[in-house]
Amino acid sequence: MSLHVLSHPLGAHVLTHLRDKTTKPALFRTLSYQISLLLALEATRDLATVDKAIDTPMEPTTGHVLGKPLVVVPILRAGLGMLQPFHDTFPDVSVGYVGLERDHATAVARSYYCKLPPLAGTRVIVVDPMLATGGSAVQAINVVKASGGKEIVFVCIVSSPEGVAVLQAAHPEVPIHTGALDRELNGRKYILPGLGDFGDRLYGT
Repeated sequence: MSLHVLSHPLGAHVLTHLRDKTTKPALFRTLSYQISLLLALEATRDLATVDKAIDTPMEPTTGHVLGKPLVVVPILRAGLGMLQPFHDTFPDVSVGYVGLERDHATAVARSYYCKLPPLAGTRVIVVDPMLATGGSAVQAINVVKASGGKEIVFVCIVSSPEGVAVLQAAHPEVPIHTGALDRELNGRKYILPGLGDFGDRLYGT
């Protein structure tokens, strides 16, 4: 199991403004896009390529193109805030959805929706901004595996040590890419220092 924490000056800059409670939803969405783009590039750094013969204006040459289809699976609803950079960057990306809603009293997620494209032979990237208890991530990856996903990566913006440990225990072969590994969970299972409820801040609710 590998944990990759984003190390980039722009990532640190964006995270600081995401954490700031005075950041308004419109700017929050822009910042979410920026850090998700950085994470998308990091999480796909090892994508396989295949040779492709082409003609440049000057001469024939051989280049490289992506060798495996990419599927992005946001965990609804907050995961939608990380989806657009994948759409904008990768050709022919497919999108699936897993709907999991966290009970604020118990911190346990319940499933209410699932729609996935064919997953065989693809790289599947499950995205959710906050890896807190790890329960939603584990459930979503369970669903992806049950639907045929084999090569899976989990990407989040902020994670807790507790959530990382839970995900590592349940799916030790799944790499985690995170923008920040924070200190701990509080008694209500929110990440500290964290940035609050990502979905509420993203949508202004």
